Amino acid sequence: MFFERYGTGHRPYLCLHGWGADRNVFAPLVAYVPGDASIYTADLPGCGKSTSPREWDVEEILAEIIGTIVLINRGPVTVVGHCGGAIFGLLSARISTRLIPRVVAIDPFAYMPRYLSVFTGERLGRRAYDSTFANPLGRWITNRVLNAGREDQTSMVSTFDSTDHEVARRYLKLFSQIRLDQLRGLQTAVDLVCGEHTFSAVKKSVALFSEALPFSRPLRLKGSHHLPFEEATEELAQIIFKPNLRVTNYEPKKDVLLATVEGI
Repeated sequence: MFFERYGTGHRPYLCLHGWGADRNVFAPLVAYVPGDASIYTADLPGCGKSTSPREWDVEEILAEIIGTIVLINRGPVTVVGHCGGAIFGLLSARISTRLIPRVVAIDPFAYMPRYLSVFTGERLGRRAYDSTFANPLGRWITNRVLNAGREDQTSMVSTFDSTDHEVARRYLKLFSQIRLDQLRGLQTAVDLVCGEHTFSAVKKSVALFSEALPFSRPLRLKGSHHLPFEEATEELAQIIFKPNLRVTNYEPKKDVLLATVEGI
C-alpha cells in the first residue's frame, strides 16, 4: 500500500479512506498533527497510487493493511478510518488488538444500505453505477440530491472524478460480504464518530456498533455531515489526537454531542 507520512512524532496513526476516495481526503488534518504524532495517509489496495491486490477478497485487503502497520511501526498504531476504511480498520483490529489498540471509526456503515447495494449487480447494477458515479452529469445530479436543504454546499462525490470505477465497484462487492457479527465483542477501544446531519444509515450503524463493541463510545460532530474532515476539522482532530485515552474512559451505548463533552 502506498502511503505518505506527515509529522515526526512517536505516536503513529494510519489513515484509511472510504469508498471511492484516496489518501487525499485526510489532507485537512495535516495542519492539526501535534508534535508528538505522525499520520500515515494510505491508499487502499487498487486506489490512488497503490497497486491492486493479488485477489479481490476481504482477507487480502486486511493482510495488506496489517503489513503496512508492521512496516510503519514496530509497536501499536491507532487506525483512523472513514466510511469503508473504518470497517477495514475494525476488521484489522480483530486480527490483532496488540497492533491496533484503538480505532477511530468515522461515519462507518454496519450494513450496506439498499441505495448502495443496487450498484453491486452485474447488469443493472453496472448501468446504475455508471449513470450515477462514472458520468459527470450523474455526479452533479447526485451531489445536488445529497446536498438538498443544506446552506453550505459540500462536494459529496468529488473523489469520483478521478477514481477507478471498476475498483470502486469491486470494493462495494467486498463491503456487501461483511457482517456485523464478524466484529461483535471486539476488545479494541473504538471511537464511533459521526456527523450530526450524516446519512440515517450511518446513525443507525453507530447504534449497532455501539451495542456490538464493548469498548466503544459514540460521538457526534455537531453541524457536520458525512465529510467531517472538511466540515469539522478541528473538532475531529481533537478526538483523534488527544492523548491519554484509556479503555476505562469508554462508555458503550451512550450517545453524546461533541460540543458537550469535556476532556476528550
